[in-house]
Amino acid sequence: MWKVRRELVALKILGALVCAALAVYWWLADDTRGLILAVPATLLVGAMALRDLLAPVRLSADESGITVVHGFAGRRHVPWEQVQDVTVDVRTRFGRRSEMLEIDTGDHLHLFSPHELGASPTEVAAVLRRRGT
Repeated sequence: MWKVRRELVALKILGALVCAALAVYWWLADDTRGLILAVPATLLVGAMALRDLLAPVRLSADESGITVVHGFAGRRHVPWEQVQDVTVDVRTRFGRRSEMLEIDTGDHLHLFSPHELGASPTEVAAVLRRRGT
């Protein structure tokens, strides 16, 4: 089972609260520009934190297959027979290396970042490949 780390959820909640406080401050100061920035930021970061609270487990695997988060907070079970490929997309940009876990089920491509998994996508892919065989 791979899930979002609690520290990241706490940071997103804190970020949403800071954005909300800035929105209130700029509303009281009658600063329209600040308000236009703070309100959408509050909604976006708050929605991200809410998703982490509602569906912290992004990926799990058992003998029958994998279960992935689908949509905002829904879940989809995929039998091992439908998992066509498990790969890790590694890219280097501006001197930084990034990894994304890609699970191809034929009709869907499920993407997971290290932040969503709480682990390295390379390690997760190795575990999934061992379980799927």
